[in-house]
Amino acid sequence: MTLPVLCILGSCASLQFGAATAVHLFDDLGTWGVTLLRLGIGGLVLLAVSRPAVRSWKAGDWRSVILFAVTMALMNGFYYAAIGRIPLSAAVALEFTGPLVFSALTSRNRRDLVWVGFATAGMAVLGAESVIGGADLDPLGMLYALVAGGFWVGYIIYSAQVGQRIPGTGGLAVSMVLGAVLLAPVGAHGAFAGVSGGDGGLLAQPGLFWFAAGTSLLASVLPYTLELIALRRISGAVFSILVSLEPAFAAAAGLILLDQQLTGYRAVTIVLVICASAGITWSQNHYREPAGVTPTPLTPLTPPAFPADSESPTDSSREATTVASPSKTISSVTSPRDSSGHSAR
Repeated sequence: MTLPVLCILGSCASLQFGAATAVHLFDDLGTWGVTLLRLGIGGLVLLAVSRPAVRSWKAGDWRSVILFAVTMALMNGFYYAAIGRIPLSAAVALEFTGPLVFSALTSRNRRDLVWVGFATAGMAVLGAESVIGGADLDPLGMLYALVAGGFWVGYIIYSAQVGQRIPGTGGLAVSMVLGAVLLAPVGAHGAFAGVSGGDGGLLAQPGLFWFAAGTSLLASVLPYTLELIALRRISGAVFSILVSLEPAFAAAAGLILLDQQLTGYRAVTIVLVICASAGITWSQNHYREPAGVTPTPLTPLTPPAFPADSESPTDSSREATTVASPSKTISSVTSPRDSSGHSAR
């Protein structure tokens, strides 16, 4: 159990430290420019590895991939816009509310609303910090984080569709590249020419490309690899509970790389959000239909944990991560996983 746990924790750390690293590029490239480069570079790397047979894709496949690309691009773009204005820990806590609320609303177990109450209390504490705690939390940054959480829900739905329609990581790779293309109108100028007040984009500072590439690898390739190793050895429920610790890793990354001090208000918010995320995972994994009630088939929302052409995990792991009912959707509502189990935020 030690290796998969370390892999998951390493994935969480890589994802959040990748986001913290990206912040250092915002002054020169802008938040949307960095998002474009992160998706574009990561997508090209995955394209080179997966080499998807796009000529065999049907219209429905392309529709799912395009919708996946749109939600992925906007989720990442608004998330980066948020962390450009508010501390990383606050942004992650706010963004988590999207999947948490979605999970509770689609659950058959009304008790899951209790966990939404935990998350709501966390948001109230964060708001109190701005009002009475003297913290300068930009309202627009907080709004961006909530919007990112909303697109995270769409990302969950369309990543599942892509995972069902297209084998391997090809759908993810193409979606990332398309997402970068979709962001070109708002991000290309910043990425290549730079933003006002900065020292120029990639054309003026070619060395920034390697900085951007490192950010993409930290936030894409490394988490994907570590999670793939972990999911072959543990159940999806254990995986999701461990991933609930992401806000804590965000706080650590913000402190170490960005000198963002963790206030008491934010610490309480993080604890409440972690409890909400882990609690709803545990609750849904242990929920049973009442006696005499026949489950109603619903649209599957949980993306497969593995590419179809990769080595399969144990049966228990696969079952835990591909349950069709939203009342038992675990991995996809507690962490931003795509059709390969990969973190794409």
